[in-house]
This record gives sequence, structure tokens and C-alpha cells, in this order.
Amino acid sequence: MIVYRTRQDVASHLDATRDLGKRIGFVPTMGALHQGHASLIERAGKENDILVVSIFVNPTQFNEPADLENYPRKMDEDLTMLRDLETDVVFTPSEKEMYPEEDRRTFDLGGLDNVMEGTFRKGHFNGVAQVVSKLFETVRPHRAYFGQKDFQQLVIIRKLVELMNLDISIVGCPIIREPDGLAMSSRNELLTRAERKAAPHIYQTLKAAKEQKAMRSPAEVKSWVSGQFEDRSLMELEYFEIVNDTDLRPVRSWTEPGRKVACIAVRLGKVRLIDNIFFD
Repeated sequence: MIVYRTRQDVASHLDATRDLGKRIGFVPTMGALHQGHASLIERAGKENDILVVSIFVNPTQFNEPADLENYPRKMDEDLTMLRDLETDVVFTPSEKEMYPEEDRRTFDLGGLDNVMEGTFRKGHFNGVAQVVSKLFETVRPHRAYFGQKDFQQLVIIRKLVELMNLDISIVGCPIIREPDGLAMSSRNELLTRAERKAAPHIYQTLKAAKEQKAMRSPAEVKSWVSGQFEDRSLMELEYFEIVNDTDLRPVRSWTEPGRKVACIAVRLGKVRLIDNIFFD
């Protein structure tokens, strides 16, 4: 396993690899790796000749300074996990390396960034687009792997590849869950014991909402879900939406074409958790 700190060094290494006809699989992360990341990394390793993983906590996608400051950082543990997963190349740039000067680029994401997460985290997805575009230009992978837990982000990354006219296949990978159903996330480490005990209610509600589809309209399901959080003192429901999986348009009727996905965001104390489930 080789660890690079600069864009030039990792790009030079991968250019030489690419010239040999090797296919590159890429998993961008912000570190604090868990089994959800491991599932992406294992799949990328199986489907490509060279496995590249980046670790970079991107400041431009954080709306709250405290959130950026508190984000878990475990570089030594992460590198040990990546070595065990037989990662070929790890890219761990500094903030100055990725942003030698302020990135003022804005991306027209077709409105995909203005709903759900975009409503509560203004500018978040533009920050994601800034860093992912830099990473894609540096690594130039054949395939890039993203978890479906961040479903809106996955849709937006596909839009970004289209905007940049990049020949990269974006691979969405299933959500990996704890035994009690909670979607794995680096932010789970920030939950108090009481919050962690309450957190599985999010996925339990999603599963129950899916069952409601046979009896209720989309609007009625939304109302029902809202009611499931009214007496939860530790939880604040920020949104629950049922959307089309390609353009994130709200679903008004179950007969509309396309797959339907229900997306949710819940705040537990200072921690914000998201999850989703397909209704089809």
C-alpha cells in the first residue's frame, strides 16, 4: 500500500498504471472508516485492477464550523483498515493541497441540490461538487463507488459526471446497517448512549412507512411518518420525503413512473442522521 499526500504524486503514479491498461476503482471518503466503507472498498477491489481510496475531511461541504471541528478523525486506524483491505493507493491530502486558494466555482446541479438536504444545508452540495471534481481530475478512475445512505449525494455525483463530461462509472452500493438497523455512519460515534439507543427508531419508521404504501397515498404516508416523531423527546424530524430516484421530484401518486425512494433526516441532540429506503 502506497500513501500519497500530493495531487501530483498520486496522479503520476496512476497515470503510469493506466498506461499499462489497468482499470482503476476509486472510493472517496472523509475517514473514520467503518464496515460501510469497507463494503465499498471490497467491491471496488474485486471489480478493478487498482484500488484507490482517499481520506480528506472537506471543509467546503460543512455548514457549521462545530460540525467540521467535531468530525471524527482516525488516520492511523483508517490506514490499518485500508492495509488489511489490500488497498493499493491511499491519497491523504492536506487542506492546503486541495485548496491552495479559495475555490469559487459554482455548479449548476439542475436543482438537485435545493431539496431535502439542500434545504437545511445551504451550499453543502456545491462543496461536495468542488472536492469530488478535484478528486476525479486527480485520480481519473474508471469506476467510483458511493454508498446509497447518502442517496441525494449519489444522484448529484452522477449529475456532476454528466456536467464535467467524464468517462467514469458511478457505482451505488447498498446501505450497511448495525444489527439494530441503524445505518452505519461516522457520525454515529458522536451520539450519547441515550441517543444511540433511540436511533434505530429511524429505520424502524422507514420500514413501517414502506408497509403503509398499500393503504395510504404518498401525502398520507408523509403525515403518518411525521406523527411517529411527535413524542420522541430526543429526536427532531427535519424532513421525510418520497421522491423519484432519478430527479428527486416529490412523488404525488404511486402510479407515477420510476422508482420511489423515501429519504429522512433526523437530529438527535447535536448529531444529524440521514437514511433512506426504496419503496419499490
